[in-house]
Amino acid sequence: MKEELLALLTEHGQEHLLAFWDELEDTRRESLAAEIREIDFSTTRRVFEARDEQVEVLKSIGRAVDPPAFRLDLRNNRFSLDRARKRGAQALANGEVGVILVAGGQGTRLGFDRPKGMFPIGPVSENSLFQIHVERIVAARRRYGKPIPLCLMTSPATDEKTRRFFDRHDRFGLREDELRIFQQGTMPAVDAQTGKVLLARRDRVAQSPDGHGGLLRALVASGTLDYLEARGIESLFYLQIDNPLVDICWPEFIGYHLLSESELSSQVIAKRTPSDRVGNVIQIDGRLWVIEYSDLPDKVSRRRRPDGSLEIWAGSIAVHVIDVGFLRRMSGSTDALPFHVADKKVAYVDSSGNRIQPETPNAVKFERFIFDLLPLAANAIVVEVDRERCFAPLKNASGAAEDTPELARAQMVRLATERLHQAGAVVRPGVDVEISPLYALDADELKKKINPGTYVDEKKYFH
Repeated sequence: MKEELLALLTEHGQEHLLAFWDELEDTRRESLAAEIREIDFSTTRRVFEARDEQVEVLKSIGRAVDPPAFRLDLRNNRFSLDRARKRGAQALANGEVGVILVAGGQGTRLGFDRPKGMFPIGPVSENSLFQIHVERIVAARRRYGKPIPLCLMTSPATDEKTRRFFDRHDRFGLREDELRIFQQGTMPAVDAQTGKVLLARRDRVAQSPDGHGGLLRALVASGTLDYLEARGIESLFYLQIDNPLVDICWPEFIGYHLLSESELSSQVIAKRTPSDRVGNVIQIDGRLWVIEYSDLPDKVSRRRRPDGSLEIWAGSIAVHVIDVGFLRRMSGSTDALPFHVADKKVAYVDSSGNRIQPETPNAVKFERFIFDLLPLAANAIVVEVDRERCFAPLKNASGAAEDTPELARAQMVRLATERLHQAGAVVRPGVDVEISPLYALDADELKKKINPGTYVDEKKYFH
């Protein structure tokens, strides 16, 4: 076994990965060998060597224009809101829609040592992100009368705990054949100076998840794409775990996507300032792109129209509808999604076997992003949503300036209070309220359950 591995590694200048082979027990050797065989060393080298090249689209950034958009003001939209709602509801009632939930992240930045999806975000119920998202899917299944399968992508760090969590809670109401959990792949971390793959331990390669763009490869490798096609799923509602306000399977969004014959559609919010920390959706030469806020030149980000509004206005919130057929077509191209690189601090074992914890970035990590499919999609569109109703990202621990649990919970309470008021109830100021999707999926359903004049004077969870 050692000779076979050494031949492979020598070809790519990575033979140092076997530096401690002779001192390892057989089981640890087998584990290390399996990790080494999984690494695409040619791709790793190619991406590392091209890491400083300018992203091609940035050379054309001066030609950026508005993406094809359905705006909140409805004035210039090609299709009416009512028509979009009916078309989306039809797809749901036909059983043609599934959900992709990306949940590979740990709650480290939240001071939470478990998968982020397990974080208790409910302002009254303390329900987890997982439960809140899944209950929306179950409520939508009840409304439209057809299963809406959930495909949940985990990472090596979250997979086992996530599976146990769903088992412990009986899948939060999903039937067994409606939940498919699959794991994204990994990429090795390499030394920033030499490009050599780092060892996290004497018997383990330093690796990290390959980004939410790893979805494409993982869907195929796990058989999940076959599963979706066999069930007749044509469109996937895609979201990431950290936003509890996502209106999963929102029929209007699905409808705009289908009426536009789009292969990939994205929800966006109107940016408040040029420097908002969201991806910027732009159109260049008829194709849509997402440019990270850190990559958008200041001169371009500050461009304004005669009325004072931002030219680059559409901020991505990582919510999409994606055609299953498009994913199948893209899965046939290994380069459909490019790798992005990031400088990181990565602990490693040096040539003497000592574990080193660097104080400054020492390594390069590689990841792919799902939004890089946008320029390859036919008729791609964006749909604007209300920031206060649809976007409450949970990224930072309490005390940070933005994206904290407290801010997310406050938005959830404001939205629930607003819906209760619309239903004719009165909520005493300062009282926390929360509405389970299983109780009422939207304001219209809530009106049927709340008696006009109902007074809520203490915190209450409607479920």
